[in-house]
Order: sequence, then structure tokens, then C-alpha cells
Amino acid sequence: MSNTAILEINGEKHEFPLIVGTENEIGIDIKTLRGVTGGVTTIDPGYKNTGSCESAITFLNGEEGVLRYRGYAIEDLAEKADFLEVAYLLIFGNLPTQEQLDKFHADIKKESVVDDDIKKILDAFPKTAHPMGVLASLTSALTAFNPSSVNVDSEDDMYNAIVKILGKFPVLVAWTMRKKQGLPLNYGSEDLGYVENILKMMFEKPNKPYEQNDILINALDKLLILHADHEQNCSTSTVRIVGSSHAGLFASLSAGISALWGPLHGGANQAVLEMLEGIKEDGGDTKKYMAKAKDKEDPFRLMGFGHRVYKNFDPRAKIIKKAADEVLGDLGVEDPVLDIAKGLAEEALSDGYFVKRKLYPNVDFYSGIIYRAMGIPVEMFTVMFALGRLPGWIAQWREMRLRKEPIGRPRQIYIGENHREFKSINER
Repeated sequence: MSNTAILEINGEKHEFPLIVGTENEIGIDIKTLRGVTGGVTTIDPGYKNTGSCESAITFLNGEEGVLRYRGYAIEDLAEKADFLEVAYLLIFGNLPTQEQLDKFHADIKKESVVDDDIKKILDAFPKTAHPMGVLASLTSALTAFNPSSVNVDSEDDMYNAIVKILGKFPVLVAWTMRKKQGLPLNYGSEDLGYVENILKMMFEKPNKPYEQNDILINALDKLLILHADHEQNCSTSTVRIVGSSHAGLFASLSAGISALWGPLHGGANQAVLEMLEGIKEDGGDTKKYMAKAKDKEDPFRLMGFGHRVYKNFDPRAKIIKKAADEVLGDLGVEDPVLDIAKGLAEEALSDGYFVKRKLYPNVDFYSGIIYRAMGIPVEMFTVMFALGRLPGWIAQWREMRLRKEPIGRPRQIYIGENHREFKSINER
């Protein structure tokens, strides 16, 4: 295979080098395109065919349903590792030794207290505020309490910033939910693990001791692992491009949270539950809505089925379906909305229309079911997604800064008016 690509423009040929990744992905390096062609650029709305960077963090093959973090299959990580191990892997490149993991966890615990003035900022939000807006604001506000910028050339500075946000972010998540529910703001325990503390901070009631549930811990641990990174998606690309201006880690993460908020990205699991609620309000007839989904003239969209990237079964959905079954079985939840969800999933997996088009339930479908069964409000679903994605965002920000990538500055093709003479207001 040739190691160059030839582009012909107006009869003139230009050669550009090919870049081949470790999984044999091929990219055309066009960074000299404008210079050698006298201003020609490319246009690719949504960047579906444009690589913004080279990255060693996550490999995704949507056609074959493959997802790997730093070379490790998502199936192995979800079964054999815990969330903190995966966070360490994503950020630092290798699975930790027991000594490294213990130190990592201990250092995170030391940073698991938030400046009390953050509560004043939280108090200023009305209960009606969407939790994602609150979380983005609180994450950005951390910058005010940690004003020194991270020296990316110092491993110690970088490490300290990472454990600081990993320690404080779950507190902000829990407080965001408890504020909306009118519950007192609390902290975790030195004696509990990372995921156990997340559940304790979210659900502990002031009038009785909180009891841990191993099935819920396992399910949340898996959900966080499955959401931890997903290559160059909307929010991750946002974190990298904001960070490319040398904005700090907390500010870059806040921008990523805002990008994740949208219903086409992190808000998808919330959209699933809102759809299920709508079906319930209309009588709960799943067959009716499956028919509507197949009708091209009907505006109804079946949320939580298929995936923009995966052209086969979402590998994360296979893993989390089992956890969803365990959670529903253990909690014995009687909920017509969850019954509708199970009915839709069963029908889609046996309906020829959906099977042929590979429109299988995806990770957003099952994560929404689990969160609802756990008692997490629907408006908090995207916040939970952000909690899982945090290590991936950190890893991507760190990689971008260590590689000294240039500031992001996309080009455009101008389609507006040509030069116009200015007319004074009385002549218009």
C-alpha cells in the first residue's frame, strides 16, 4: 500500500502522507493542505470523517462492536476491574499495582472535602435548576478555590490536580441531587470504597444509618466503567479543544459537562425514561409504539435503540443488561414504566425489522432502567453519566496537554453576503 494520498485540484496534484494507527486505521494528514494549495480547505460537518488528534487512550470499532481502554477489552475490565482501577488505567496508561491503587485511593480521599463556600453557591440555585447546569457551575467554581494553574510539565502538579477533582466531583454530584430533594448535604466515609461512598452520599437519610447493597454497588461500578471513555465524542472533543487554549482542568471539565447535557449525547438515557413515561401515559401498549417506530411517516422516535457509532450490538449493553436484571430482581421493584422497558427490549430483540437493522437496546436504555430502579431521579441520569466519564475527560485533557497539541481552530467555508457598501440609517 502506498504511504501517501494524492489529491487533484484544478488539474494540479498534491501528495499527503498517510498515518496508520496501531489498529490499522488510516488517516490522511492534511495539515499542509491550505499552504500547498493556496487556501483550499476541507468541509466535514459534525467531523464524522475528520480525526482531530492521535490518541492512545480508547479504541472503538463500531462495525464489529469493539471497545477497548488502553488495549484492554471493555468486557474484561467490567468483569475483573473496579472503577478506580479503570480510572487509573485511562489516565496513566497502565493498570495499577496494589500499592499504586491504594495510594491513588488514599490521595483521592484526602481531597474529598469541598470548600464550605461552595455550599453558598449551591444555595443560590433554585430547586428547579437542572442538575447538569448546577454541576457545570460548581465544577467551574472549583477554579476560584484552586486559583493556581496546573503546571503540566510537573508530574506532581498534574497528579495533585487529578486526585483533587476525582475526590471532589462525587461530592458535587451527591450535593446536586440532595439539594433538589431538600436533603442535608453530607460527606462520604474514610472506611468505604469510591463507589460505595458515592451511593452513601447520595442516599443516606439523616434519621437512619445507610445500609450498602452489594448488587447496587456492582451495578453502579459497571455503569461508571462502561461510561468512562468513548473516544472523540462531543463532550470529550470539547474538553480537548477548551484545554487546547491552556484553560485549566476544572474549566475544561465544566465545558465537557455542558456538552454532555444535550439529549443527543449524555441526555439520551434521560430521553429514554421520558419516552417510557409517555408510553405509560398513553396506556402502555408497547406493540403500538413499536409499530409507530417502524412507520417512516410517524415522527415518534424509539429512544435507546441503535447507536450512531455501533453498527452492531453495543458491547456495553451486553454487559449492563445482566446488571439490570440483577438490580430489578434484587430490589423487587414494581414499576409499570420498567415493565414497559422490558417489554420493548424483548420485542426489539425478536422483531425482524429491528434485528435486520441492528437496532438493539443500547447502554443508555439499560442505564436508565438501572438508575430508575435505584431511585435516582430522571434529571440526574446525565449527571451520573458525567461522573462515569470524568476519568476519560481527565485522560484526554492530560494527553492533549502532554502532547503539546496546538490550539483548536477549525476552518469554515463562508456562504454569506459578498462585500456591501455601508448605507447610513436614513438611506436604508
